Amino acid sequence: MSVRRYVPDSAFIVKEHVDPDTQRTTGILTEDQSRTVVFKSLNGGEAVGNLFSTREKIAEAMGIAPEDITDVLSKALDCPVATEEVKDPAFRQVSDKRDLTELPICKYYPDDGGRYVASGIIIAEYGGKKNVSFHRMMIMDGKRIAVRLVPRHLFTMHKDSKAKGEDLRIAICIGLPPEVMLAAATSTAYETDELEIASAMCMMSTGKPLKVGRTDSGLLVPADADYVFEGRITSEMADEGPFVDITGTYDSVRSQPVIAVDKIWTCKDPLMTLLIPGGNEHFLFMGLPREPMIYRTVKQVVPKTHCVRLTEGGCCWLNGVVSITKNKEGDAVNAIMAAFSGHPSMKQVIIVDGDINIFDDREVEWAVATRFQANRMVRIEGAAGSSLDPSSDGTTWKVGIDATLPLGADMKMFARAKH
Repeated sequence: MSVRRYVPDSAFIVKEHVDPDTQRTTGILTEDQSRTVVFKSLNGGEAVGNLFSTREKIAEAMGIAPEDITDVLSKALDCPVATEEVKDPAFRQVSDKRDLTELPICKYYPDDGGRYVASGIIIAEYGGKKNVSFHRMMIMDGKRIAVRLVPRHLFTMHKDSKAKGEDLRIAICIGLPPEVMLAAATSTAYETDELEIASAMCMMSTGKPLKVGRTDSGLLVPADADYVFEGRITSEMADEGPFVDITGTYDSVRSQPVIAVDKIWTCKDPLMTLLIPGGNEHFLFMGLPREPMIYRTVKQVVPKTHCVRLTEGGCCWLNGVVSITKNKEGDAVNAIMAAFSGHPSMKQVIIVDGDINIFDDREVEWAVATRFQANRMVRIEGAAGSSLDPSSDGTTWKVGIDATLPLGADMKMFARAKH
């Protein structure tokens, strides 16, 4: 099944031809990021953007409530489920003879280094380990892609294969269910198969495990992917970037490895998935998998931890909110320190009481306005922060705001009036 099953009837349809190098796609997508947009002819092919651009859309596609996403992901991390291999996966229906420059892949911003695959995940196996992860990929020509590898699992696999004089065989998958995208963005142990985390989420929402199929090189990938590029990460290096990262600012140009694409597979009626760099969908798929980590660390010190949210205003990366019920004074301060431990890239966290809806920015700000005094602010100097924060100079200040009520407070003074 293609990602077409997630496209709502209310989707905005762009019928005219769109040049992939004009940033017309970005202009249309950013007009209203809550609106799903289908491009009928982007470089001659069909594409969709803003498909999972809100928590509500992601939750609906998973068959759960928005506030349950963190819990479902957390349970999947604890109890992975084996995938189910199928003999005739949908992605092998068409052997696409087009080259990369002929596909509906666009250049998002004027100063980008080129057209980018921003919604694709890379699947690799090496030395008995498997990795499923997001990477930005810049189209170089019809057969080559420059890929940004940060020093994590895929970087390690490539380094090990390169040391043995081998290319690393990979598959680039595009057009995926949200369970796979969330799992691919999750930080796990090196030996963990992220597809089994996705499979656990599929089992919770549909009662069935994730279906996978084999590429010609033997890799197991999601069976219902719209596009699968089989290829190799080679020893060749090339300049990659500039590229707009999660904060909406340009990241620098770096020398990065080159992927050689050997084969392109698609389903019968493929839909290329677009993802605006620095947009809401980028925020959510990068930030949502970090929320269970924050929840776990805070819950260790405050048993009555209710909910965690990385805010869109903070790029779902740098700013967060946690709701708790205090057992004793000092719990909010402990929650602040634990939250920073759970997500070291975060630089501001607000702790609120359980009566505050943390998914409503106005309620959170109201809690800060009516329940917080500056002498209850925790300031941490010289901490390691996020490399994505343009204001950081290697280390960062972190700020924790205790917007909880004192225990035993007279609620007549603090409760919101009701009619």
